[in-house]
Amino acid sequence: MRWALVKVCVAVTTMVVVAFAVPLGLVIKEMARDRAFSNAERQAAAIAPALSITTDRDELERVVASAGSDAQMAVHIPAADGKPAVEIGERRAVAKDVAMTRRLGRASTAEVPGGSALLQPVALSSGEIAVIEVYVPEAEVSNGVGTAWAVLAAVGAALIVGSVAVADRLGVRMVQPAQRLAESAHELGEGKLGSRVPEEGPTELRQAAVAFNSMADQVVQLLANERELAADLSHRLRTPLTVLRLNTASLGDGPAAEQTRAAVEQLEREVDTIIRTARESKPQTAAIGVGAGCDASEVVRERMDFWSALAEDEGRKVRVAGVDRPCRIPVARADLAAALDALLGNVFRHTPEGTAFAVDVHNAEDAVIVLVSDAGAGIVDPEAAMARGRGSGNDGSTGLGLDIVRRLAESTGGDVRIGSSVLGGTEVRIWIQLDGRAPVRSGHRGSVRRRRRGVAVR
Repeated sequence: MRWALVKVCVAVTTMVVVAFAVPLGLVIKEMARDRAFSNAERQAAAIAPALSITTDRDELERVVASAGSDAQMAVHIPAADGKPAVEIGERRAVAKDVAMTRRLGRASTAEVPGGSALLQPVALSSGEIAVIEVYVPEAEVSNGVGTAWAVLAAVGAALIVGSVAVADRLGVRMVQPAQRLAESAHELGEGKLGSRVPEEGPTELRQAAVAFNSMADQVVQLLANERELAADLSHRLRTPLTVLRLNTASLGDGPAAEQTRAAVEQLEREVDTIIRTARESKPQTAAIGVGAGCDASEVVRERMDFWSALAEDEGRKVRVAGVDRPCRIPVARADLAAALDALLGNVFRHTPEGTAFAVDVHNAEDAVIVLVSDAGAGIVDPEAAMARGRGSGNDGSTGLGLDIVRRLAESTGGDVRIGSSVLGGTEVRIWIQLDGRAPVRSGHRGSVRRRRRGVAVR
C-alpha cells in the first residue's frame, strides 16, 4: 500500500508539472522573442525621424552611429528625383524581402543567417518609402530562455520529490497501523492472549483496532470461562473417584485388584492434571524444545504391560513389535500414553472378548509410525470417527478418543489415518514427524477407507 501511494503521487505530480511547465516554457520563449524584437523596433524608431527630414548619407551615418547599433542596423533608401539609391550599413535581408516591406508599407520580419531581421518602412519627404533593417541575433532571441527552463525543471523535480516524501509519510501513517493489526492477529493466533492493537491511525483503522481489541477481550473471556468449566466438571469427578478408591481397598490382593487400584490412582492423577491445567491463567503454546519428548518404545511397553493383564482375562491375543530399541519422539510422555490408552481402550470397548490386537512401532528416517490394529469388524465411517464430538454415544463413547490421537500427531506435523489391518479389523496409524515437515501421504493400507456397516463409531 505504501509504495502504491508513492507511485500514484509521482504519476499525478508528474502530470501536473508537465501540464504547467511545458506551456510556461513556451510562453517564456515567446516573451524573450518579443523582448528582442521590441528592442529592435525602438532602435528603428530612433532613426525614423532623421529619415523624414533628410536622406543625406553622411548625416544618416552619423545618426546610425549615434544610436550605437551600426553593426546591426542598415538603411535602404530607394532612388528618387534623379538621386541614386542609398545603402547604409550591412545588408542581411534579401532585396526581395525589402521590396515586399516597401510595397506593403508595414513592418515585417525576415529570416537571415544567424538570426532574424526587422524591416521597418519609413515615409520620406519625397514620398518614397525607405526601409530600416535591424538585425536581431538568435542569441538575443533566446537570451535567458535556457536558464528559465532549467529553473522550471528544477522546480518540477522538487515538486515530484516533495510529493514522494509526503506520500511516503501518508503511506507510513496508513501502513503502520495495518501492520500492527496483522502482527497482533498473528500473536493472538499463537496464543499470546495479551496482544492488543493501539487505536491509532486513520478512522477506518482505528475502528478496526477497536473491533480487534474487543474480539481479543471476548476470546480471553471465553477461554477463561471454558477453563473454569473444565475445572468444575473435572472437580465433580473427584467424588465418584473417592468412592471407587475406597471400594478398591476391599478387593483384597491379587493381580486384578492391584490393576484396579492402579487404574483408579492414575485416573485421580489425570483428573488433578486436568484441573491444574484448566486453572492456569496462560495456555501452554510453546513447542517442545530440543531434547524434550519421550521414548516411544518405552511408553508402548509400559502401556502394553498394563493392558496385557486385562487382555489375558478376556482371552485376547496380543502382539507388540518394534519396541526392542529406543525410539525418541518430540511428544510428551503423558500425551503419548493418553493417546495409546484411548486407542487400546477403544479396542476393548468396541470389539468382543477374544479379539486379538497388536501394537507396532516403525522408526523411519524422519518419522515414527505407531500402528494399533485389531481383528474386529472395523469402523463404519472413519471420517466421522475422526471428527471431534461425533461419537455415537453408545457404551459411553464421546468421540473424543481419536481426536486426542489426532491432535498429538498434528502437533508434530504428522497425521492420523484409519484403515484396514492385516488382522482383518481396524488399523489406526499415528504418523509422528521428527523434523516438523509435512507427512508423506501414501496409498498403503493406512489410507482412509470405508468399512462395512454394523459397528459402532469410536
